[in-house]
Amino acid sequence: MLEPVTAVPESREVCATPDDNRRQVLYWRLLARLFDSEEQIALESASLAVVEDIGLPAALLDPQSSVDSLVQRHPELASEFDGLMVPEAEAEAEAEALGDGRVRADEVRRAALVSKVLLNVFATGSGAVSAEQLSRWQSDAGWLERALGCRPGELRGGRGPAAGAGGLVPGIGPELAEVEADLVHRMHLREVLADPALAARLTPSMSLIEQLLRDKNNLSGVALANAKALIRRFVDEVADVLRTQVEKSTAGAIDRSVPPKRVYRNLDLDRTVWKNLTNYSPEEERLYVDRLYYRHTARRTTPQRLVVVVDQSGSMLDSMVNCTILASIFAGLPKVDVHLIAYDTRAIDLTPWVREPFEVLLRTKLGGGNDGPVAMAMARPKIAEPKNTVMVWISDFYEFDRSQPLFEGIEEVHRSGVKFIPVGSVTSFGRQEVNPWFRERFKALGTPVISGRIDKLVHELKTFLT
Repeated sequence: MLEPVTAVPESREVCATPDDNRRQVLYWRLLARLFDSEEQIALESASLAVVEDIGLPAALLDPQSSVDSLVQRHPELASEFDGLMVPEAEAEAEAEALGDGRVRADEVRRAALVSKVLLNVFATGSGAVSAEQLSRWQSDAGWLERALGCRPGELRGGRGPAAGAGGLVPGIGPELAEVEADLVHRMHLREVLADPALAARLTPSMSLIEQLLRDKNNLSGVALANAKALIRRFVDEVADVLRTQVEKSTAGAIDRSVPPKRVYRNLDLDRTVWKNLTNYSPEEERLYVDRLYYRHTARRTTPQRLVVVVDQSGSMLDSMVNCTILASIFAGLPKVDVHLIAYDTRAIDLTPWVREPFEVLLRTKLGGGNDGPVAMAMARPKIAEPKNTVMVWISDFYEFDRSQPLFEGIEEVHRSGVKFIPVGSVTSFGRQEVNPWFRERFKALGTPVISGRIDKLVHELKTFLT
Protein backbone atom coordinates (compact mmCIF):
# COMPACT_ATOMS: atom_id res chain seq x y z
CA MET A 1 0.00 0.00 0.00
CA LEU A 2 1.39 3.33 -0.98
CA GLU A 3 1.75 6.04 1.66
CA PRO A 4 0.43 9.50 0.71
CA VAL A 5 3.14 11.89 -0.26
CA THR A 6 3.15 15.20 1.65
CA ALA A 7 4.06 18.07 -0.56
CA VAL A 8 6.93 20.18 0.75
CA PRO A 9 6.40 23.85 -0.09
CA GLU A 10 9.18 25.53 -1.95
CA SER A 11 11.13 28.11 0.03
CA ARG A 12 10.54 31.64 -1.20
CA GLU A 13 13.91 33.17 -1.86
CA VAL A 14 14.09 36.92 -2.10
CA CYS A 15 17.01 38.20 -4.04
CA ALA A 16 18.76 41.30 -2.85
CA THR A 17 17.91 44.32 -4.93
CA PRO A 18 20.13 47.31 -5.68
CA ASP A 19 18.21 49.23 -2.99
CA ASP A 20 18.98 46.50 -0.43
CA ASN A 21 22.67 46.86 -1.22
CA ARG A 22 22.54 50.65 -1.11
CA ARG A 23 20.99 50.69 2.35
CA GLN A 24 23.51 48.15 3.63
CA VAL A 25 26.37 50.30 2.37
CA LEU A 26 25.03 53.35 4.26
CA TYR A 27 24.54 51.46 7.51
CA TRP A 28 27.95 49.78 7.29
CA ARG A 29 29.47 53.24 6.89
CA LEU A 30 27.47 54.43 9.91
CA LEU A 31 28.79 51.59 12.08
CA ALA A 32 32.35 52.02 10.83
CA ARG A 33 32.39 55.73 11.64
CA LEU A 34 30.78 55.25 15.05
CA PHE A 35 33.32 52.67 16.23
CA ASP A 36 36.45 53.61 14.32
CA SER A 37 37.68 57.15 13.69
CA GLU A 38 39.69 55.99 10.66
CA GLU A 39 37.94 56.65 7.37
CA GLN A 40 37.12 53.53 5.32
CA ILE A 41 37.85 54.61 1.75
CA ALA A 42 35.78 51.90 0.06
CA LEU A 43 32.71 52.61 2.22
CA GLU A 44 33.05 56.35 1.75
CA SER A 45 33.23 56.17 -2.04
CA ALA A 46 30.40 53.63 -2.19
CA SER A 47 28.24 55.78 0.09
CA LEU A 48 28.93 58.87 -2.02
CA ALA A 49 27.80 56.99 -5.10
CA VAL A 50 24.59 55.91 -3.32
CA VAL A 51 23.77 59.42 -2.08
CA GLU A 52 24.32 60.99 -5.48
CA ASP A 53 22.34 58.21 -7.17
CA ILE A 54 19.24 58.84 -5.02
CA GLY A 55 19.40 62.59 -5.53
CA LEU A 56 20.69 63.70 -2.10
CA PRO A 57 23.48 66.29 -1.69
CA ALA A 58 27.02 65.04 -1.11
CA ALA A 59 27.24 67.34 1.94
CA LEU A 60 25.09 64.75 3.72
CA LEU A 61 28.28 62.69 4.16
CA ASP A 62 30.46 65.57 5.35
CA PRO A 63 31.10 65.04 9.10
CA GLN A 64 31.97 68.73 9.49
CA SER A 65 28.63 69.88 8.09
CA SER A 66 25.85 70.45 10.62
CA VAL A 67 22.26 69.55 9.89
CA ASP A 68 21.45 73.26 10.17
CA SER A 69 23.85 74.19 7.38
CA LEU A 70 22.62 71.28 5.27
CA VAL A 71 19.00 72.40 5.64
CA GLN A 72 19.92 76.02 4.90
CA ARG A 73 21.38 74.98 1.56
CA HIS A 74 18.65 72.41 0.86
CA PRO A 75 15.49 73.62 2.67
CA GLU A 76 13.40 70.86 1.10
CA LEU A 77 15.11 68.36 3.45
CA ALA A 78 13.84 70.00 6.65
CA SER A 79 10.46 68.29 6.57
CA GLU A 80 12.10 64.91 5.94
CA PHE A 81 14.01 65.06 9.22
CA ASP A 82 10.86 65.77 11.26
CA GLY A 83 9.54 62.50 12.70
CA LEU A 84 12.12 60.56 10.68
CA MET A 85 12.86 58.13 13.54
CA VAL A 86 9.54 58.00 15.35
CA PRO A 87 9.29 54.29 16.35
CA GLU A 88 5.78 53.81 14.96
CA ALA A 89 6.79 55.22 11.57
CA GLU A 90 9.94 53.09 11.45
CA ALA A 91 8.02 49.93 12.36
CA GLU A 92 5.42 50.62 9.67
CA ALA A 93 8.08 51.24 7.03
CA GLU A 94 9.94 48.07 8.03
CA ALA A 95 6.73 46.03 7.87
CA GLU A 96 6.01 47.34 4.38
CA ALA A 97 9.55 46.55 3.29
CA LEU A 98 9.32 42.98 4.61
CA GLY A 99 5.95 42.58 2.96
CA ASP A 100 7.44 43.58 -0.37
CA GLY A 101 10.35 41.23 0.21
CA ARG A 102 12.82 43.96 -0.63
CA VAL A 103 13.97 47.36 0.47
CA ARG A 104 12.29 50.23 -1.33
CA ALA A 105 14.04 53.33 -2.63
CA ASP A 106 12.54 55.59 0.06
CA GLU A 107 14.08 53.36 2.74
CA VAL A 108 17.50 54.02 1.23
CA ARG A 109 16.79 57.74 1.51
CA ARG A 110 15.72 57.26 5.13
CA ALA A 111 18.95 55.37 5.88
CA ALA A 112 21.03 58.24 4.50
CA LEU A 113 19.22 60.88 6.59
CA VAL A 114 19.23 58.75 9.75
CA SER A 115 22.97 58.13 9.36
CA LYS A 116 23.62 61.86 9.09
CA VAL A 117 21.79 62.69 12.32
CA LEU A 118 23.25 59.82 14.33
CA LEU A 119 26.83 60.45 13.24
CA ASN A 120 26.65 64.18 13.93
CA VAL A 121 25.35 63.51 17.46
CA PHE A 122 27.28 60.41 18.57
CA ALA A 123 30.58 60.56 16.64
CA THR A 124 32.08 63.43 18.67
CA GLY A 125 35.75 62.44 18.50
CA SER A 126 38.19 63.44 21.23
CA GLY A 127 40.27 66.40 22.30
CA ALA A 128 39.35 69.97 23.15
CA VAL A 129 35.93 71.33 22.20
CA SER A 130 35.23 74.93 21.18
CA ALA A 131 32.11 76.96 21.93
CA GLU A 132 31.24 76.76 18.23
CA GLN A 133 31.53 72.96 18.24
CA LEU A 134 29.32 72.65 21.32
CA SER A 135 26.74 74.96 19.78
CA ARG A 136 26.75 72.92 16.57
CA TRP A 137 26.35 69.67 18.52
CA GLN A 138 23.43 71.09 20.49
CA SER A 139 21.77 72.06 17.23
CA ASP A 140 22.33 68.60 15.77
CA ALA A 141 21.00 66.99 18.95
CA GLY A 142 17.91 69.13 18.50
CA TRP A 143 17.46 67.67 15.02
CA LEU A 144 17.77 64.15 16.46
CA GLU A 145 15.07 64.99 18.99
CA ARG A 146 12.87 66.31 16.19
CA ALA A 147 13.50 63.10 14.24
CA LEU A 148 12.30 61.18 17.32
CA GLY A 149 9.14 63.26 17.54
CA CYS A 150 10.27 65.46 20.45
CA ARG A 151 10.98 69.14 20.88
CA PRO A 152 14.62 70.31 20.77
CA GLY A 153 16.12 70.09 24.27
CA GLU A 154 13.40 67.78 25.54
CA LEU A 155 15.24 64.46 25.79
CA ARG A 156 18.46 66.01 27.09
CA GLY A 157 16.62 67.39 30.09
CA GLY A 158 16.16 70.90 31.39
CA ARG A 159 13.46 72.31 29.13
CA GLY A 160 10.59 70.48 30.74
CA PRO A 161 8.75 67.55 29.20
CA ALA A 162 5.92 67.37 26.76
CA ALA A 163 3.33 64.79 27.67
CA GLY A 164 4.77 61.37 27.08
CA ALA A 165 7.35 62.44 24.56
CA GLY A 166 10.35 61.48 26.66
CA GLY A 167 9.29 57.85 26.58
CA LEU A 168 9.44 57.44 22.80
CA VAL A 169 12.88 55.84 22.88
CA PRO A 170 13.76 54.60 26.40
CA GLY A 171 17.31 55.43 27.44
CA ILE A 172 18.22 57.91 24.71
CA GLY A 173 17.65 60.96 26.93
CA PRO A 174 20.36 59.97 29.44
CA GLU A 175 22.71 59.04 26.57
CA LEU A 176 22.32 62.47 24.96
CA ALA A 177 22.88 64.15 28.32
CA GLU A 178 26.07 62.15 28.86
CA VAL A 179 27.46 63.01 25.42
CA GLU A 180 26.74 66.69 26.04
CA ALA A 181 28.34 66.51 29.49
CA ASP A 182 31.48 65.02 27.93
CA LEU A 183 31.66 67.83 25.36
CA VAL A 184 31.24 70.48 28.05
CA HIS A 185 33.92 68.79 30.16
CA ARG A 186 36.32 68.94 27.20
CA MET A 187 35.82 72.68 26.77
CA HIS A 188 38.19 75.28 28.15
CA LEU A 189 35.13 76.80 29.77
CA ARG A 190 36.85 79.54 31.73
CA GLU A 191 38.56 80.86 28.60
CA VAL A 192 35.28 80.76 26.69
CA LEU A 193 33.43 82.65 29.44
CA ALA A 194 36.13 85.30 29.57
CA ASP A 195 35.48 86.13 25.91
CA PRO A 196 32.00 87.71 25.46
CA ALA A 197 31.94 86.76 21.75
CA LEU A 198 32.61 83.09 22.50
CA ALA A 199 30.29 83.05 25.53
CA ALA A 200 27.47 84.40 23.36
CA ARG A 201 27.68 81.23 21.26
CA LEU A 202 26.88 78.99 24.23
CA THR A 203 23.37 77.63 24.57
CA PRO A 204 22.52 76.93 28.21
CA SER A 205 21.80 73.28 29.00
CA MET A 206 21.74 71.13 32.12
CA SER A 207 25.28 69.86 31.45
CA LEU A 208 26.61 73.37 30.97
CA ILE A 209 24.81 74.67 34.07
CA GLU A 210 26.34 71.86 36.12
CA GLN A 211 29.84 72.88 35.07
CA LEU A 212 29.10 76.54 35.77
CA LEU A 213 27.78 75.81 39.25
CA ARG A 214 30.75 73.60 40.06
CA ASP A 215 33.23 76.21 38.87
CA LYS A 216 31.48 79.41 39.96
CA ASN A 217 33.85 80.05 42.88
CA ASN A 218 36.80 80.08 40.46
CA LEU A 219 35.26 82.68 38.15
CA SER A 220 35.47 86.45 38.40
CA GLY A 221 34.93 89.59 36.36
CA VAL A 222 33.62 89.10 32.81
CA ALA A 223 33.71 85.28 33.10
CA LEU A 224 31.53 85.31 36.22
CA ALA A 225 29.10 87.80 34.67
CA ASN A 226 28.74 85.63 31.57
CA ALA A 227 28.27 82.52 33.71
CA LYS A 228 25.49 84.19 35.71
CA ALA A 229 23.81 85.37 32.51
CA LEU A 230 23.77 81.80 31.18
CA ILE A 231 22.37 80.42 34.44
CA ARG A 232 19.65 83.07 34.59
CA ARG A 233 18.72 82.45 30.95
CA PHE A 234 18.44 78.71 31.59
CA VAL A 235 16.37 79.26 34.74
CA ASP A 236 13.98 81.58 32.90
CA GLU A 237 13.53 79.11 30.02
CA VAL A 238 12.76 76.17 32.32
CA ALA A 239 10.51 78.32 34.50
CA ASP A 240 8.40 79.31 31.49
CA VAL A 241 7.69 75.65 30.73
CA LEU A 242 7.05 74.60 34.34
CA ARG A 243 4.87 77.62 35.11
CA THR A 244 2.51 76.60 32.32
CA GLN A 245 2.25 73.08 33.76
CA VAL A 246 1.62 74.33 37.28
CA GLU A 247 -1.01 76.86 36.21
CA LYS A 248 -2.87 74.14 34.32
CA SER A 249 -2.71 71.77 37.27
CA THR A 250 -3.50 73.93 40.28
CA ALA A 251 -6.92 75.38 39.53
CA GLY A 252 -9.08 74.58 42.55
CA ALA A 253 -12.73 73.51 42.48
CA ILE A 254 -15.39 76.18 41.91
CA ASP A 255 -16.54 77.67 45.22
CA ARG A 256 -20.31 78.21 44.83
CA SER A 257 -20.60 79.72 48.29
CA VAL A 258 -19.03 82.90 46.90
CA PRO A 259 -21.53 84.96 44.84
CA PRO A 260 -20.41 85.46 41.23
CA LYS A 261 -19.15 88.86 40.21
CA ARG A 262 -21.84 90.63 38.19
CA VAL A 263 -19.61 91.69 35.31
CA TYR A 264 -20.09 91.14 31.60
CA ARG A 265 -17.26 88.59 31.22
CA ASN A 266 -19.01 86.32 33.75
CA LEU A 267 -22.44 86.59 32.08
CA ASP A 268 -23.91 83.11 31.39
CA LEU A 269 -25.89 83.81 28.21
CA ASP A 270 -27.15 80.25 27.71
CA ARG A 271 -28.55 80.01 31.23
CA THR A 272 -30.01 83.53 31.06
CA VAL A 273 -31.93 82.69 27.88
CA TRP A 274 -33.10 79.32 29.23
CA LYS A 275 -34.37 80.73 32.53
CA ASN A 276 -36.27 83.56 30.79
CA LEU A 277 -37.95 81.55 28.05
CA THR A 278 -41.34 81.87 29.81
CA ASN A 279 -41.11 85.61 29.10
CA TYR A 280 -40.95 85.14 25.35
CA SER A 281 -43.63 87.05 23.39
CA PRO A 282 -44.56 85.25 20.12
CA GLU A 283 -46.50 88.27 18.89
CA GLU A 284 -43.56 90.61 19.32
CA GLU A 285 -40.93 87.91 18.70
CA ARG A 286 -39.06 89.30 21.65
CA LEU A 287 -37.61 87.79 24.83
CA TYR A 288 -38.06 89.85 27.98
CA VAL A 289 -35.30 89.24 30.52
CA ASP A 290 -36.27 89.56 34.17
CA ARG A 291 -32.99 88.29 35.56
CA LEU A 292 -29.40 87.92 34.43
CA TYR A 293 -27.39 84.87 35.43
CA TYR A 294 -23.62 84.89 35.99
CA ARG A 295 -20.98 82.16 36.15
CA HIS A 296 -19.24 81.37 39.43
CA THR A 297 -15.52 81.95 38.98
CA ALA A 298 -14.19 81.96 42.55
CA ARG A 299 -12.21 78.81 43.32
CA ARG A 300 -11.90 77.05 46.61
CA THR A 301 -8.39 77.27 48.07
CA THR A 302 -7.02 76.27 51.45
CA PRO A 303 -3.81 77.64 52.94
CA GLN A 304 -1.19 74.88 52.59
CA ARG A 305 2.45 74.51 53.56
CA LEU A 306 4.88 72.93 51.13
CA VAL A 307 8.27 71.82 52.49
CA VAL A 308 10.71 70.80 49.75
CA VAL A 309 13.90 69.01 50.79
CA VAL A 310 16.46 68.48 48.01
CA ASP A 311 19.60 66.39 48.01
CA GLN A 312 22.27 68.68 46.48
CA SER A 313 25.01 66.07 46.11
CA GLY A 314 26.65 66.05 42.68
CA SER A 315 24.50 63.27 41.23
CA MET A 316 21.31 65.24 41.92
CA LEU A 317 22.09 68.47 40.07
CA ASP A 318 19.23 68.26 37.56
CA SER A 319 16.81 67.63 40.44
CA MET A 320 18.23 70.58 42.34
CA VAL A 321 17.74 72.92 39.38
CA ASN A 322 14.22 71.73 38.54
CA CYS A 323 13.04 71.72 42.15
CA THR A 324 14.29 75.19 43.01
CA ILE A 325 12.46 76.54 39.98
CA LEU A 326 9.32 74.51 40.76
CA ALA A 327 9.36 75.67 44.39
CA SER A 328 9.59 79.31 43.28
CA ILE A 329 6.55 78.86 41.04
CA PHE A 330 4.45 77.30 43.80
CA ALA A 331 5.61 80.06 46.14
CA GLY A 332 3.97 82.53 43.78
CA LEU A 333 0.56 80.86 44.11
CA PRO A 334 -1.97 82.33 46.55
CA LYS A 335 -2.21 80.68 49.98
CA VAL A 336 0.76 78.33 49.43
CA ASP A 337 3.58 78.70 51.99
CA VAL A 338 6.75 77.20 50.51
CA HIS A 339 9.93 76.29 52.39
CA LEU A 340 13.07 75.01 50.63
CA ILE A 341 15.95 73.08 52.21
CA ALA A 342 19.03 71.72 50.44
CA TYR A 343 21.49 69.28 51.96
CA ASP A 344 24.50 67.06 51.50
CA THR A 345 26.46 66.45 54.71
CA ARG A 346 25.05 69.77 55.97
CA ALA A 347 21.68 71.41 55.48
CA ILE A 348 20.93 74.97 54.39
CA ASP A 349 17.59 76.77 54.64
CA LEU A 350 17.00 78.49 51.30
CA THR A 351 13.49 79.67 52.13
CA PRO A 352 14.38 83.42 52.13
CA TRP A 353 15.30 83.09 48.44
CA VAL A 354 12.63 80.59 47.43
CA ARG A 355 11.06 83.06 44.98
CA GLU A 356 14.45 83.64 43.31
CA PRO A 357 15.71 80.31 41.92
CA PHE A 358 18.70 82.04 40.34
CA GLU A 359 19.87 83.21 43.77
CA VAL A 360 19.20 79.75 45.24
CA LEU A 361 21.42 78.05 42.68
CA LEU A 362 24.25 80.51 43.29
CA ARG A 363 24.10 79.63 47.00
CA THR A 364 24.28 75.86 46.51
CA LYS A 365 27.49 73.90 46.77
CA LEU A 366 27.37 70.68 44.79
CA GLY A 367 29.12 67.55 45.91
CA GLY A 368 29.71 65.74 49.17
CA GLY A 369 27.81 62.85 50.70
CA ASN A 370 24.27 62.50 52.04
CA ASP A 371 23.25 63.09 55.66
CA GLY A 372 19.45 63.04 55.59
CA PRO A 373 18.91 63.26 59.38
CA VAL A 374 20.57 66.70 59.36
CA ALA A 375 18.04 67.89 56.78
CA MET A 376 15.16 66.29 58.69
CA ALA A 377 16.19 68.13 61.84
CA MET A 378 15.86 71.41 59.94
CA ALA A 379 12.62 70.44 58.17
CA ARG A 380 10.53 69.13 61.10
CA PRO A 381 10.17 72.48 62.94
CA LYS A 382 8.54 73.87 59.79
CA ILE A 383 5.56 71.53 60.24
CA ALA A 384 2.94 73.62 62.05
CA GLU A 385 -0.24 71.77 61.01
CA PRO A 386 0.57 68.24 59.80
CA LYS A 387 -2.78 67.76 58.02
CA ASN A 388 -2.11 70.93 56.07
CA THR A 389 1.50 70.13 55.12
CA VAL A 390 3.09 68.28 52.26
CA MET A 391 6.78 67.34 52.41
CA VAL A 392 8.55 66.54 49.15
CA TRP A 393 11.89 64.79 49.62
CA ILE A 394 14.02 64.51 46.47
CA SER A 395 17.00 62.18 46.73
CA ASP A 396 18.47 58.88 45.58
CA PHE A 397 18.46 58.03 49.32
CA TYR A 398 21.98 56.63 49.30
CA GLU A 399 22.80 57.76 52.83
CA PHE A 400 26.20 57.95 54.46
CA ASP A 401 25.66 54.99 56.82
CA ARG A 402 22.60 56.61 58.47
CA SER A 403 19.69 55.02 56.59
CA GLN A 404 17.75 53.85 59.64
CA PRO A 405 17.65 57.21 61.49
CA LEU A 406 16.44 59.04 58.37
CA PHE A 407 13.68 56.52 57.68
CA GLU A 408 12.53 56.62 61.29
CA GLY A 409 12.23 60.41 61.04
CA ILE A 410 10.29 60.15 57.78
CA GLU A 411 8.00 57.52 59.30
CA GLU A 412 7.19 59.78 62.26
CA VAL A 413 6.45 62.72 59.96
CA HIS A 414 4.17 60.58 57.79
CA ARG A 415 2.26 59.18 60.77
CA SER A 416 1.71 62.67 62.16
CA GLY A 417 -0.53 63.38 59.17
CA VAL A 418 1.92 65.07 56.82
CA LYS A 419 1.55 64.14 53.15
CA PHE A 420 5.03 62.75 52.43
CA ILE A 421 6.14 62.41 48.79
CA PRO A 422 9.50 60.69 48.16
CA VAL A 423 10.92 61.43 44.71
CA GLY A 424 13.86 59.58 43.20
CA SER A 425 14.88 62.46 40.97
CA VAL A 426 13.25 65.28 39.05
CA THR A 427 14.35 65.26 35.44
CA SER A 428 12.80 65.66 32.03
CA PHE A 429 13.57 62.14 30.87
CA GLY A 430 12.64 60.41 34.12
CA ARG A 431 15.82 58.46 34.85
CA GLN A 432 16.15 57.63 38.52
CA GLU A 433 18.17 55.36 40.76
CA VAL A 434 16.92 54.88 44.31
CA ASN A 435 18.45 52.96 47.19
CA PRO A 436 16.51 49.62 47.17
CA TRP A 437 16.45 49.58 51.00
CA PHE A 438 14.49 52.84 51.06
CA ARG A 439 12.35 51.94 48.04
CA GLU A 440 10.96 48.83 49.75
CA ARG A 441 10.28 50.62 53.03
CA PHE A 442 8.53 53.54 51.35
CA LYS A 443 6.34 51.07 49.50
CA ALA A 444 5.43 49.30 52.75
CA LEU A 445 4.69 52.68 54.34
CA GLY A 446 2.17 53.43 51.61
CA THR A 447 4.28 56.26 50.13
CA PRO A 448 6.01 54.69 47.10
CA VAL A 449 8.75 56.63 45.37
CA ILE A 450 7.17 58.42 42.42
CA SER A 451 8.63 58.57 38.95
CA GLY A 452 11.37 61.10 38.41
CA ARG A 453 9.50 62.92 35.67
CA ILE A 454 8.70 66.40 36.87
CA ASP A 455 5.16 66.32 35.47
CA LYS A 456 4.40 63.45 37.87
CA LEU A 457 5.50 65.60 40.81
CA VAL A 458 3.35 68.50 39.59
CA HIS A 459 0.36 66.14 39.47
CA GLU A 460 1.01 64.85 43.01
CA LEU A 461 1.23 68.38 44.39
CA LYS A 462 -1.91 69.40 42.51
CA THR A 463 -4.02 66.77 44.27
CA PHE A 464 -2.95 68.10 47.66
CA LEU A 465 -2.81 71.84 47.06
CA THR A 466 -6.19 72.22 45.34
